[in-house]
This record gives sequence, structure tokens and C-alpha cells, in this order.
Amino acid sequence: MIEAAALAAIAFAGALVFGITGFGAALITIPLATHLVPLKFALALFVLADLAAALAVGFENPRNAVRAEWTRLVPMIVAGTACGVTLLVNLPRAAGMLLLGLFVLGFAIFTLLPRARTRVISAAWAWLAGFAGGVTSTVFGAGGPPYAIYLSQRGLSKEQFRATLGFATLASISLRVLAFLLTGLLLDAEVWLKALAVVPACLFGIWVARKIFRRISRDALMRAVALLLLATGVSLIFRAAL
Repeated sequence: MIEAAALAAIAFAGALVFGITGFGAALITIPLATHLVPLKFALALFVLADLAAALAVGFENPRNAVRAEWTRLVPMIVAGTACGVTLLVNLPRAAGMLLLGLFVLGFAIFTLLPRARTRVISAAWAWLAGFAGGVTSTVFGAGGPPYAIYLSQRGLSKEQFRATLGFATLASISLRVLAFLLTGLLLDAEVWLKALAVVPACLFGIWVARKIFRRISRDALMRAVALLLLATGVSLIFRAAL
């Protein structure tokens, strides 16, 4: 019960970030959860929470989503997911933890670096972003960063960015659920028992995020998240090295 409560608290924190920023839940939930449960168990458990959160956010304002962008991303998300599930099934636990730590640490540093306003990048980068997001979604439970990096450089409005990212994330998570069902990761009864605590906590986090969305600076939140990710990434790398 204590472990379930701790996992529910982690799910709430991840959903709070996701509800405000449109991505990033798994960058909080998976690294923290791996201090309590194995990586593969954490991925299977939190994919259910991620799906609930993505459905709640993705269909808030679907008219704002730019169809041309997410239809470019989805085919390569499919290819990346197929590649990622192969890596996940064959990846040793220590190696998986080390790669997750490096991925989280790298994204945290990227978030903290000052960036000047840049020109709109080519739509061709969608192919790389989609594939990379499919791989990281399956292996690390975090497909959002590649999509967010790409879409943030496409000249979209705030509303278009969040809605389009929500659709891309929803597609990615749905494919991850299917992949985990086919590989048996979601056939563990304990995953579903823990989900009874984790999924409601996630939905509550989304509800709270909606209430505070207009009262908090997204930039300030992302800086705080980046600092947390720095500490989490270092912790995972240290544990993998032991």
C-alpha cells in the first residue's frame, strides 16, 4: 500500500506537468518510479496513466491541432515504436537505467540552455522527430521531447503547439500500449492493481493542472522541472554504475 501510494503521488506530479505543458509526464514519473520498481514495470504501469492523461488533454481543443504536422509525425512514430520495443525487450536493466539517466540529463540541460529566437525549420525534420519520439516513447516512456523540440521550431501559436503536440503524444502512447500488450508487459496482474491507484491520481493531476494553467508561468515551471530532471538523471546514472 505504501508503494502504491508513492507511485500515485508520482503519477499526480507527472500529470500536473503534462496538464500545464502538454508533455513531459514520463520525464518525471519513469525516473522517480524506477527507484521503487523495475524499469519495465514502471513503463507498463505509467503507460496506462499516460494514455488517460493524453486522452484528457488531447481532446480539449482538437480544432487547434495542425493536421499537416501530426500526420507527418505519425508514420515515423509507428516505425520508431517498432524499433524501440525490440530494444526494450532485449535491453539489460543496468544498461536501460544508464541510457534513461543520460536521456533525462541531456533533455534537462537542453531545457536550461538559453536559446535565441530561430527561424522556422523545414517540415522534413518531422521524419526524424517522429522516429526518435517513437523509440524514446517505447524504451524510456518519454516520446514528448523530440516532438516538442520539432514543433516549437515550426512557428505555431501557443494553442496550435499544445493541441498538435497532444495529438502526436496520444498517437505515440496508443502505439506504446499496443506494443506492450503484444510483448506481454501489460499482462502482469500487479500492473493493473497498481493502476487502480495510479490512474485516478493522474486524472486528478490533470484536473488540478487545468485550474492553475493560467496562473503559472510555463517557463518558470519548465525551469523547475529541468532542475528536478538534472538531479534525477544524475541519480539514475549513479545507480546504474553501482
